[in-house]
Amino acid sequence: MGVLIVGSVALDSVRTPFGEVEEVLGGSATYGSIAASYFTDVDLVAVVGEDFPEPHRDFLRRRGVNVDGLVTKPGRTFRWKGEYGFQLNEAKTLRTELNVLETFQPTLPPRCRQAEIVFLANIDPELQLHVLSQVERPRLVAADTMNFWIDGKRDALLRVLKEIDLLMINDGEARSLAKEVNLVKAAQWILGCGPKGLIIKRGEYGAMMFNSHRVFIAPAYPLESVFDPTGAGDSFAGGLLGYLAQSDDLSDGNLRRAVIFGSAMASFAVEAFSVERLKTVTEEDLQTRVSEFKAMTVFEETVP
Repeated sequence: MGVLIVGSVALDSVRTPFGEVEEVLGGSATYGSIAASYFTDVDLVAVVGEDFPEPHRDFLRRRGVNVDGLVTKPGRTFRWKGEYGFQLNEAKTLRTELNVLETFQPTLPPRCRQAEIVFLANIDPELQLHVLSQVERPRLVAADTMNFWIDGKRDALLRVLKEIDLLMINDGEARSLAKEVNLVKAAQWILGCGPKGLIIKRGEYGAMMFNSHRVFIAPAYPLESVFDPTGAGDSFAGGLLGYLAQSDDLSDGNLRRAVIFGSAMASFAVEAFSVERLKTVTEEDLQTRVSEFKAMTVFEETVP
């Protein structure tokens, strides 16, 4: 199985307490695709402008990402500028320029319509529904969203929830969507809207996965240096879905393992600005980090 990822490809400008970069490669589909490419074949569907640097497209190809669905339109590429404080939990958006993304109507190439695993990254829920209308028989559909759509396109987002298997959002978005402060109650409300599973991403506190009958909690990897949290959630999603595709196993137990692989990819993403650290991850790096996750979470019950 491969993974189809539909979302944004962007040029980001980011400021953190540890540095600043201008117009570097970013976007939800970018991070998700790179992370997933460490496990399986990836088809990326997005739009860029005529100013999009060709070396970025070449890099995605070298990573094994199929960019036939990365369409170039007249105009400028989507741009986002943000900054983070020392807690690094949430970005402050300084500027958003939708540019060609504003009129994007994704049309899936023929091979993408056969996708078995689909990730609807953070885009307008109307576009997410448009993509779903083109996919024929997916085995798993996962989606992300943000407060901008929760507040401005709530009805469309609720329609998306009825059509997907797995929603992956952060804790603030979960509370906003459910209008509930308690995360357990928020999760119950969201599951009642349609998805079979929900993953709540909590940054430095890890992730919580809910379904109708149990909860799984995974820690975040304790890092000495975090330079840029941008794209961590999308890297988590790409790693998780890529692992599921590679293993061809959508069972509950394997989904738990996939959460750990997703967490590992997210931990790499934040170690440098943009996608620079994701460019250099090796198979040994990945296996070592997953082993460290296991060592952090496995315990033996002792009898007095």
